[in-house]
Amino acid sequence: MNNKPNITEKEFDTVKFFREVKEKIAKETKGMTFAEFKEYLNRRKLKLAR
Repeated sequence: MNNKPNITEKEFDTVKFFREVKEKIAKETKGMTFAEFKEYLNRRKLKLAR
């Protein structure tokens, strides 16, 4: 009996995705002042449906 689960290729790799997002944000915000960074975050906020 083989109790090892079958390993299938992932369609979506969460760690890889969020690492790419983090690196992109780091590049975009490099050298910003705190006030500039706050404005950057405010521009990127998700608009939630109400």
